[in-house]
Amino acid sequence: MALSRRIRGILSSRSLLCQLKALTLDQQGRNYTVGTVMGSGQDEEGPNDTNWKIVDSKTLKIKSESILPSAMSVLNTLQGNGYAAYLVGGCVRDLILKRAPKDFDVITTASLRQIKEHFRRCRIIGRRFPICHVHILGDVVEVSSFDTVAKHGDDQEAIISPKLSKTYNEKDLTCWKNCMTRDFSINCLFFDPFKRKIYDYVDALKDLKSCTVRTVISPHLSFKEDCARILRGMRIAARLGLRFSKKTEAAILDLSSSIQSLGKDRFMMEMNFMMAHGAAASSINLLQKFKLLESIFPAHAAYLSAQSKLSSQQPVMLMKLLVNADNLLRADRPCCCNLWLGLLAFHLALVDNPQDALVIWTFSSILYHGAWNEAVEFAKGSSNDLNQFVPEIAESSTTMPDDLLFRKTSLFVSLAKSAVKILTDIEVLQQSLVKYGSSSQCSVFVSQKTGTKVRELFDVMKYRGDCGGKRERSRPINYKLLKRGDLKETRFVLGKIIMNTMKGKPLSKPNPSFPAVERGNKRIQLSTLF
Repeated sequence: MALSRRIRGILSSRSLLCQLKALTLDQQGRNYTVGTVMGSGQDEEGPNDTNWKIVDSKTLKIKSESILPSAMSVLNTLQGNGYAAYLVGGCVRDLILKRAPKDFDVITTASLRQIKEHFRRCRIIGRRFPICHVHILGDVVEVSSFDTVAKHGDDQEAIISPKLSKTYNEKDLTCWKNCMTRDFSINCLFFDPFKRKIYDYVDALKDLKSCTVRTVISPHLSFKEDCARILRGMRIAARLGLRFSKKTEAAILDLSSSIQSLGKDRFMMEMNFMMAHGAAASSINLLQKFKLLESIFPAHAAYLSAQSKLSSQQPVMLMKLLVNADNLLRADRPCCCNLWLGLLAFHLALVDNPQDALVIWTFSSILYHGAWNEAVEFAKGSSNDLNQFVPEIAESSTTMPDDLLFRKTSLFVSLAKSAVKILTDIEVLQQSLVKYGSSSQCSVFVSQKTGTKVRELFDVMKYRGDCGGKRERSRPINYKLLKRGDLKETRFVLGKIIMNTMKGKPLSKPNPSFPAVERGNKRIQLSTLF
């Protein structure tokens, strides 16, 4: 089966991005860097502002309706009270690329206390890097202060201030200094939608044009400062189809093992960003390329390694599952971690215990329909032409007595629940790796509490009656419930993903609200978006 439409769009975005020709800005030089430790090649007089660019957002065809009204309201309030305020980071990057931003972040010259004074429902969170969560118009907008970031920067190396020409002012210098604390250049764009101006201080637009993920400061120092940036960079590259700069790639290879020092909660958060926002398949490919997969998901890494030794024509079920999951998700419509963990556990159960195709088809139908009788009726009436996978599918029956089908499906449910332990228990994981002859050092980052919730997804065979409420067939996904980890909604989507994988075609039409660049076979050249 060919890659899904959505994934083809993601994987081809690199070639599309490389066609950006409307950015006619003359861009020279590279990193502006921190203090005396960076060795950026600046002359003895220090850096200057010759690379700084201010671009009219009209030339990039950014529409106001693409911006969350709640974010616009926050900007309007702050600017109306005399503060400078901008959209910042990944949301600006995604607006330029006509992608749906995961969220909208605001940065302002107001202090956190001043921000709180202007919004009725505002809470300051975080200790090391405090920010404000502004609850407005049913959304939560994250607002940070230049002042807070600057104080953090003072604890590190002093930033060499560039010589300013008459074109720029102290606000530009404040933004530039803020860039020096950020991870990647393409996350360093500031946007004032009221003035319709985009501010670029570190050649971010040039890197977008060349399809490049590049750290703002020296990559080795950047990743030593925060090794989670390695995973974050992979997430960005996977989602947008970008490549790493040579220096950034070399630093990842040198320092990839440092991610093991991350706490389990932080690691889980970063992995959820990779797996839950519509780029799981491409993220797994990147993790495998940089030899990180065997330390993060060692059982799945061993499986993919074994599959690579088979015929190239043989479909790989794990990747098909992830592709079909990605086809239903996107940055602003993510799932809870329970869904992708459940998908991984389901697959592990199949690898260790191959099943009849009809059993898996019935199992997915129960998850999808929510009622045993309806699920069996649907499964038996549509079990022809199910896809075959090696080693996951051992047989392919078209019919089976109901009692036998119930027993076999119940047994597989038990196996799937047991497979969750491979993701949460290091001893069970090591036992699972024995069959692959793997002796790699590995660890687990999924908590027992999360594992319990994932096992609940498979708890659908307690009795033959209703397994969670009869559902209207092919109904749309409730993404708010899915993001919260609602049990019934997550089961429904998990069933949908497995059914799409077994049958090879979607049960319903693609969501028409997906950005045009990601929809269908129509490949819109990104150069036309600028």
